[in-house]
Amino acid sequence: MGTVGAEEHRGVTAGPEGWPTTEAEAVAAQERLREAADLVGPGPGPDEVRTVAGVDVAYADDGSLVAAAVVLDAASLAVLDESVHVGHTSFPYVPGLLAFRELPSVAAALRGLSRCPEPDVVVCDGYGIAHPRRAGLAVHLGVLTGLPCFGVAKTPFVFDHEAPARERGAWSPLTMDGERVGRALRTQDGVKPVFVSVGSGISLDNACALVLRLAPAYRQPETTRRADRLARRELAARTG
Repeated sequence: MGTVGAEEHRGVTAGPEGWPTTEAEAVAAQERLREAADLVGPGPGPDEVRTVAGVDVAYADDGSLVAAAVVLDAASLAVLDESVHVGHTSFPYVPGLLAFRELPSVAAALRGLSRCPEPDVVVCDGYGIAHPRRAGLAVHLGVLTGLPCFGVAKTPFVFDHEAPARERGAWSPLTMDGERVGRALRTQDGVKPVFVSVGSGISLDNACALVLRLAPAYRQPETTRRADRLARRELAARTG
């Protein structure tokens, strides 16, 4: 596979030029990113997607992190490419600003893809506009890469929702301040829902349809499962 050699990417993870270093700068950046996001898409429909990437991050106790990107064939769910980036975040932990800790390493992992450097869609383990400033990691990544991107989270954040019906494919809206910001989507009968929200470049309908296609047997889409597994494996190899 196209795994990036972690030795080539060791050290403090640098963000783009002008990357925020304070909470105030980060909040201002989120406001700009929110305005730049394409929340309509429609982006590729689920049957048009040929390659789909999943990204995830694993943290070590010393503050280092491993970001993983895995590209799957959307039809067979076979792994086509994968990449890891080992780095260290210098941005403090602030609720609602997690993207500023993770995005530079996630973007570096995506840049390390060699066989499928431009997947049709990127799926984040996290939030898109289901965020206090409507600017979660999927919004950042979609705007800054230009790739259609959305978030699939395992736990509810600051939004309100009702439990969807028990059957696979059932959903209920996520709302914040009276605005719909995503869906609680049941991917397996009787299993807890996941929480889907748009980042940029794809509609919510298409994002949810793609999640169901990517989750034939488990609660989480295979993109998230494979990226999580790769990040944890690399982290375990480095921490013993």
